[in-house]
Amino acid sequence: MKYCSVCGGAVVLKIPEDDNRERFCCDSCGAIHYENPKVVVGTLPFFENKVLLCKRAIQPRLGLWTLPAGFYENGETLIQGALRETKEETNADVEAGELYGIFNIPQINQVYMIYLAKVGPNDFSVTSESSEIGLFDEQEIPWDILAFPWVNSSLKNFFADLKSGNFILRTEDIIRR
Repeated sequence: MKYCSVCGGAVVLKIPEDDNRERFCCDSCGAIHYENPKVVVGTLPFFENKVLLCKRAIQPRLGLWTLPAGFYENGETLIQGALRETKEETNADVEAGELYGIFNIPQINQVYMIYLAKVGPNDFSVTSESSEIGLFDEQEIPWDILAFPWVNSSLKNFFADLKSGNFILRTEDIIRR
């Protein structure tokens, strides 16, 4: 950040009074510009013992498989955002369930909120964001070409919970060096 979004003055990186970390501060108007993590919302859509996955038609991770998820938008609830992202990536109107996974990914300043969601066996199709869509059981999952670490964790948790019949909210920190 070079300029203040309030007054247009130049900003400097410094620790504001009564704070404990560097922030972009405007010496002209006194505005402090906080940079906070981005929230990503999505679903883990399933039908019986299969999970709906999307093959990414966009960057990042073009051509790899993922669960439907994307950036949370202003003016919507977490579940509204998760359902919107699911629709954008799978063209599916899913039945939302409980919050299932929270993933903290500090090195990219993101927090993921993933909901369980029921989908019909044929209630999905490709979109501009996904070149292929399909239902996969545990043995069919393309484990070596999943787009993101949180997808792998979500799927492993889901299939373990499916076997036990006990779906619990899980949180995980994904730290990459």
